[in-house]
Amino acid sequence: MDDLIQLEHWAGALLARLEPAARRRLTRAIALDLRRRQQQRIAAQRNPDGSPFAPRKRQADPPRRKPGHGLRSKSGRVRKKAAAMFQRLRTARFLRPQSDAAQAAVGFAGRVARIARVHQYGERDRVSPRGPVVQYPARRLLGLSAADIEHIRQTLLDHLRG
Repeated sequence: MDDLIQLEHWAGALLARLEPAARRRLTRAIALDLRRRQQQRIAAQRNPDGSPFAPRKRQADPPRRKPGHGLRSKSGRVRKKAAAMFQRLRTARFLRPQSDAAQAAVGFAGRVARIARVHQYGERDRVSPRGPVVQYPARRLLGLSAADIEHIRQTLLDHLRG
């Protein structure tokens, strides 16, 4: 967090020299780039510090009607591999950039913001409306890594060079 505060002080002095329209364009570009980087990191199932997300809890297999082995549980059908977590949550529809002349931010919009918060901080929530309450492990969906901060710094320098 100290790096972010240092970046804010360093960038604030440089950005104060720009016209408001130029600042808006720059913060918009940074917000869009941050969204793209966050989407890639969520798709890779990584926390901002580089550690992998806590794995999904393994679901109990449904009882088989006919004995079978390997990937086939019923004749002619192949079991599907578990889908990656947060596929729809990371889309542009829900993961929205926000910017103005003073700031750039990326966050979740609408009703999915609650779902994202539960996973971001590892809170308790119901699996379904009448389902059991479950303690979710913390999976940091949003956050800045050292590489993100360096990328923002480089974007600012490139913009100021012209």
